[in-house]
Amino acid sequence: MSVAPSHPNPSADSVSSARAALLKHAARDAVDYLESVNSRSVAPPPEAVAALKALCGPLPSGPTSPEAVLHLLTDYGSPATLANSGGRNFGFVVGGSVPASMAAAWLVCVWDQNAGMRVQSPVAAALEDTAIEWVRQLLGLPEGTGGGLVTGATMANFASLAAARHALLERAGWDVENEGLFGAPPITVVIGEEVHSSVLKALGMIGFGRNRVVRVPVDSQGRMRADALPHLDDRTILCLQAGNVNTGAFDPAAAICPAARAAGAWIHVDGAFGLWAAASPEYRKYTKGFDQADSWATDAHKWPNIGYDCGVALIRDPKTLRAAMSIEAAYLVHGEQREPSHYNPELSRRARGVELWAGLRSLGQSGIAEIVERTSTHARKFAAGLKAAGYQILNDVVINQVLVSFGTPEKTLRTVERLQQEGTCWCGSTVWQGQTAMRISVSSWATTKTDVDLSLAAMLKAARD
Repeated sequence: MSVAPSHPNPSADSVSSARAALLKHAARDAVDYLESVNSRSVAPPPEAVAALKALCGPLPSGPTSPEAVLHLLTDYGSPATLANSGGRNFGFVVGGSVPASMAAAWLVCVWDQNAGMRVQSPVAAALEDTAIEWVRQLLGLPEGTGGGLVTGATMANFASLAAARHALLERAGWDVENEGLFGAPPITVVIGEEVHSSVLKALGMIGFGRNRVVRVPVDSQGRMRADALPHLDDRTILCLQAGNVNTGAFDPAAAICPAARAAGAWIHVDGAFGLWAAASPEYRKYTKGFDQADSWATDAHKWPNIGYDCGVALIRDPKTLRAAMSIEAAYLVHGEQREPSHYNPELSRRARGVELWAGLRSLGQSGIAEIVERTSTHARKFAAGLKAAGYQILNDVVINQVLVSFGTPEKTLRTVERLQQEGTCWCGSTVWQGQTAMRISVSSWATTKTDVDLSLAAMLKAARD
């Protein structure tokens, strides 16, 4: 069957019928994948990865039927995936995709909307506006805060720091968007010693440099020390962290932000997953003070479990983001309402706001709080079980992150390797302040108590073996 028949004048009915059959087949394959995901190894077996060579090689000289292409993806692609849709992937702070968001993603593909301008997709623009406002409310940020939807926290940090660059240099009388950084007044960037690598990458892309920063000492949990801050002024960007990627710890924003604001510094918060603790009555205490910042970067594909890809850049004064990101051309049609492309590094992009809207609408405030609280409870259970077995927990388990050492660096790394090969669950390794550890990040709505029990048993067996 071919969706695009070779006949020079296929009828509309035949094209529509073939396309419908193909999509129904894809839906069956997708459902089969989801129904089997919890009974398979979380990491793909080596033979499945090796078999990917069937999908590589030269481009065929002629067409391949869409059904044959779908068979190739199902037969060779699906077995080589990491089982992110299940409940036992605890690596890299990977959230699952809640059902409403997953279903919306299918519609987004069928709609095939370009979310760059409102005239190109009124529905994408309207749902993006609404979703960004919902995120603002959930995170407890000031009224009037706006922003844009990007691919993830790296681009959210990039967009936020571009807004900061504009604001501080405009204050100094410099038009950075038109004149660039050559000859511009200097800007000081202050970061913590345990800053996430995505912030450093964004600083490099924005032109400030990864190394041209002032590093502030941190405590044993990676929290910036308020008593060690350097001099701050109105040409300083201060980057705080809400949720360290290893320990889950939060910088003491309530102790830092008042003085930083009084000095005129721009305060940026990297809160890829930790900021979502604000949605939970139990955990929002950790986010106290972060609402005093000027910009925030977060991921919706982590704790809210919206699915890849979806990051959010939020700016207290969205005019600064527009000044840094706006795009003009005679052929572009801009209306009176907010135009997404003015608040985003991209022009053409998929309508990821639809998936964000769908996921948030389906969960509501209580549903998002429940994901934060349940996954954090699971993390504490992991920590308690591993500690009871005699292994060292290296961090204070405040939210969903657990660091465990199984003894020597060599034994810890062997344990991680055996666990990954065994397949019940997946965890990665890290080095935390000189100590090698396995990192457990519980981030998915799909993780159950049974998943935790099975995974904990597998961890202990890998360590014993």
